[in-house]
Amino acid sequence: MGILGNEKADSAAKSALSLPVTRMKLPATGMYPRITKLIFDEWQEVWNCCAGNKLHAIRPNIGDYKQKTCLSRRDTVLVNRLHIGHTHLTHSYLLSGDDLPECGTCQCPLTVKHILVECVDLKDVRNKHFVASSIKDLFDNTEAHKNIDFMKETRFYKQL
Repeated sequence: MGILGNEKADSAAKSALSLPVTRMKLPATGMYPRITKLIFDEWQEVWNCCAGNKLHAIRPNIGDYKQKTCLSRRDTVLVNRLHIGHTHLTHSYLLSGDDLPECGTCQCPLTVKHILVECVDLKDVRNKHFVASSIKDLFDNTEAHKNIDFMKETRFYKQL
């Protein structure tokens, strides 16, 4: 009592009692698509607030990722690791206390992005399997098995 918001809610509820009751029956399943859309819209709003997140650059829209079922379990894990940019090769130094790994050719930090898109030493092998201007372009427009074949040929496959 005495709280302005509660008083307004109470009076709105009481005024609804005088409205006529409709006899239209609507099954709960009819509401599922609308509820699902509302939930996804809410999640998308939260995800959009994470624009600085490197995962946002790869997957700006939630719910649009389809699992690659034709891949083996190992290859599916590898593709997911490449998508998030965290692999044993590029991030194990965080647990071991070692120095950040560097590319032997470029002398820059060894990252998934560097291996897949930037390293000049891997350009010929990369062009044999795919052409991508960015990591997002790579994951949006290249079949997963081509990434795996590239990793195998460059001998990174077992290190990831």
